[in-house]
Amino acid sequence: MSRSLNKVQLIGNVGNDPEIRMTIGGTKVANLSLATNRQWSGRDGQQQEKTDWHRLTFFGKLAEVVEQYVTKGTRMYVEGRIEYSDNGKEGTERRIFTSIVVQEMMLLGGGRNAGDADATPRSNGNAWHQAAPASTPMSAGFSEEDDDLPF
Repeated sequence: MSRSLNKVQLIGNVGNDPEIRMTIGGTKVANLSLATNRQWSGRDGQQQEKTDWHRLTFFGKLAEVVEQYVTKGTRMYVEGRIEYSDNGKEGTERRIFTSIVVQEMMLLGGGRNAGDADATPRSNGNAWHQAAPASTPMSAGFSEEDDDLPF
């Protein structure tokens, strides 16, 4: 099989206010960190916890949503792909950077406009957004009324 898969799904809390910039071509880019936690019992029965930090990158319409509605502490679900890059400086120690390029996201509550009537389109307090080609409007969100599954 010649197909491959590079897909990441995360649910966590935003660790910093988004950093917003524009590319030379005029595309908006947002960067932020997302914390995920896991818990387990150690050999001695004591509860253990570990927090992992993930660098997220959003482009275009998703970056606009992030800029408007996401702040430190916002809980969110993201789907995307892993990308690796380095600092590219010859003759020096090269550092490899890992980032998740987000293609879909769902705000799970919180944020600066969580109580505003004009906030992101929501269904039961959640907002679903997908990266879309420039010629296609962004997804307006999921509604249980749109669900035509028989179960």
